[in-house]
Amino acid sequence: MTPSPLLDELRAIVGGDHVLTEGDLTAWEQDWRRRRKGKALAVVRPANTQEVAAVVRACAATSTAIIPQGGNTGLSVGATPDDSGTQIILSLARMNRIRAIDRDNLTVTVEAGCILQALQEYADKEGLLFPLSLAAEGSCTLGGNLGTNAGGTQVVRYGNTRELCLGLEVVTPRGEVWDGLSGLRKDNTGYDLRDLFIGSEGTLGVITAATMKLFPQPAARLTAWAAVPSMQAAVRLLGLAHQHLGAGLTGFEVMGQFALSLVIKHMPQLRVPFAGLDGAPPYYVLLENSDSESEEHARERFEALLEFAFEDGCVLDAVVAESLSQAHELWHIRESIPLAQAEEGLNIKHDISIAASRIPAFVEHTDALLAREIPGVRLVNFGHLGDGNLHYNVQAPEGGDAREFLRTQEERVNQLVYDAVALFKGSFSAEHGVGVLKADKLAHYKSPVALSMMRAIKQALDPQGLMNPGCILQK
Repeated sequence: MTPSPLLDELRAIVGGDHVLTEGDLTAWEQDWRRRRKGKALAVVRPANTQEVAAVVRACAATSTAIIPQGGNTGLSVGATPDDSGTQIILSLARMNRIRAIDRDNLTVTVEAGCILQALQEYADKEGLLFPLSLAAEGSCTLGGNLGTNAGGTQVVRYGNTRELCLGLEVVTPRGEVWDGLSGLRKDNTGYDLRDLFIGSEGTLGVITAATMKLFPQPAARLTAWAAVPSMQAAVRLLGLAHQHLGAGLTGFEVMGQFALSLVIKHMPQLRVPFAGLDGAPPYYVLLENSDSESEEHARERFEALLEFAFEDGCVLDAVVAESLSQAHELWHIRESIPLAQAEEGLNIKHDISIAASRIPAFVEHTDALLAREIPGVRLVNFGHLGDGNLHYNVQAPEGGDAREFLRTQEERVNQLVYDAVALFKGSFSAEHGVGVLKADKLAHYKSPVALSMMRAIKQALDPQGLMNPGCILQK
């Protein structure tokens, strides 16, 4: 073991087996996309909130930086140490208990290291619904979801993680514990500290537990796949879905033809409706209707929506899943796009949000701009149209050297895309967080007034700058 008074103290707090300094620490030191690999002084794995607080106090006393980490599935390098070998990775993985459920209040209190899928399954066994759903749900943790204010496929009905959270337990940079685990839906007693920590990516403190909302299970859930003639038609269909389904509209995803062609190419076992045909439409929509009455009622409303959409011309063809397994197959196609894109080669990812009404104009403008500036570039456009969030990704020209493309063109592509996002009054970071990867972009695109307030908050809560330094706000 490495001789160090700090490491000895940390071992005394959490146990020697839970202070990792030797061997291969890549699982903690490298981000999920393998964009960065750092070197930590140690990986520390506390078992409870009191141990987290003691670890933070020990680090604060020695001015040692702390990188909070959940499932390490982030896409913006927000939980990766630098290469100095002086920072502590604080892994919350052992803190994975579901502490309590309040069925009458429709809430559950959960520790930050709980895997999202485990929380979903627990709620389901209780006959209730925890609606947060995203591709990494089998490995991401609730703390990470809160730290980045994760979105996913159900935001159009239930909102981001922020809207699902009623209270937090947080260890401050001083090692104090704030118990804000309230199940209250109304509490106007000063500043909303909960919302301050949600989305802060571990830069203001360590989220150790949360009280989250639960919902009744819907009586029926139906999924449809629709081919549409344009992005404008997809937005038109979204409006009709809101009109016909109301709060029953729980998911509304859009997928470009090229994105689906990659799924067909690399995952031929998946049957993609309509997309493999000659003259296939440019866009497809996957929409979900959850109904509180019955499957018959849900199907009637769905069929009425699609009939109206056909007459309106915003839908060219559509299929409604006839079973739960068929619905899962359709969602699996959508969720396979990032994997198919990875199989195609290295790519430039964007996580942007724009008002849904402006998305067609943004896509038309930016598609043409990139085609003109970088001939041969391929666009993998898909995402959560229901809440205005696109994953507007850029693939290297076919047959080209993808690694060289990233090396020489990534900054240029990012500038073109983010300038276009700003032109259409959007955000360059919708649900993946800013992390370290996009901290320089925040400094460029965020207003000086907003940045000044953010720095003031950071200085007030973390005057030593020890919590996840370089994340969100540049050093």
